[in-house]
Amino acid sequence: MTVAETMVRMGEYAASAAAGDILVSLGLGSCIGVALLDRRAAVAGLAHVVLPAAEGRDGGAGKFADTAVRALVDELCALGARRSGLEAVLVGGASMFSFGGSSGMEVGLRNDAAVRAELERMRIPIAAAETGGSRGRTVKVAVDGARVTARAAGDADVELFPGTKGAA
Repeated sequence: MTVAETMVRMGEYAASAAAGDILVSLGLGSCIGVALLDRRAAVAGLAHVVLPAAEGRDGGAGKFADTAVRALVDELCALGARRSGLEAVLVGGASMFSFGGSSGMEVGLRNDAAVRAELERMRIPIAAAETGGSRGRTVKVAVDGARVTARAAGDADVELFPGTKGAA
């Protein structure tokens, strides 16, 4: 089996049903990495969400929480996933910059809340999350085995799915 790593950059999303594929997002600061997995169908996807809402702005479906989740679900279903079988893992949403305690400026918190709201609206359960804090993270999604790991800057990998760490 050949391992193929796909980088999912800011505002992008990717999905795969190929055993050996690994989806990766580096440098998730205030951004949220949204991994969606259907273990039965052996399909996984990852979106690198930059902002909470499109609010009429253009920037591609993967850039905003309110459009990225829907676009990723559609992509996964086209690869054989069942919407009712999808589970989510969230990584990122850090507070990377201090703005004097103004929570309105905390893009990481707003991204986290927006992604969670969209997942709830679509009735997709959050199986694990590693969000908040003040350090950037990397997320890796292995399609075969439906495995998700996260690594905060300077730390070791933490298995979030199908692990027991990272309460949603």
